[in-house]
Amino acid sequence: MTMLPSRAGTKGVPRAARERQVLAAATEEFGRHGYEATTVAAVAARVGVTKPLLHHYFGSKQDLYLACLNPVGDRLLDAIRSAMAERASDAPPTSLRVLHALFTALDGRREAWFVLYDATLPPDSDAARRAAHYRSAIDDLAATGTADLLQAAGSSDPLDADALKYAWRGLCTALVRWWVNHPDQSPEAMTQRCARLFAAGRTILAAGDETR
Repeated sequence: MTMLPSRAGTKGVPRAARERQVLAAATEEFGRHGYEATTVAAVAARVGVTKPLLHHYFGSKQDLYLACLNPVGDRLLDAIRSAMAERASDAPPTSLRVLHALFTALDGRREAWFVLYDATLPPDSDAARRAAHYRSAIDDLAATGTADLLQAAGSSDPLDADALKYAWRGLCTALVRWWVNHPDQSPEAMTQRCARLFAAGRTILAAGDETR
């Protein structure tokens, strides 16, 4: 196979621009279909390049997945850490700050969440280990937030905190999945919707207490 010069592009497109196109297409493919069902050929066809060229740029399918995963994981971790570090007295509750940070980080690439939370990654692969690293780091942040929330509510049971951490992950995944199906919704609109849902939930729970 003829190898292209390191900075060469295709059809007049600079290599850096073509790589960005490939990563955007691959992120959507992995996010929508999962690692197992995604093929390098499908990604190449979406971008309009050959499969050998894509391999030349990124290597194997696992290498391509990692090239998609790493910026997603870094971006989400940075967004969550920044949201949790905000301490202004007039700032929204931590849960809403974190959700707004997630929605903002994922805007324009909503399927990227499911690149990170992909159940079809090959066990004991570099891809699975790297994804697990990011998920563990996000879970650690969630554990801190949920423990603080429960402590403020008077609960110190570590199993309560652990259960709430898993519930939070499921809530985030469900909200992003809904968001993918409603592309007209902005990060701000999603955050406002979550605020309304949380308020409604508190009202429903309070009404339940009154009927006992």
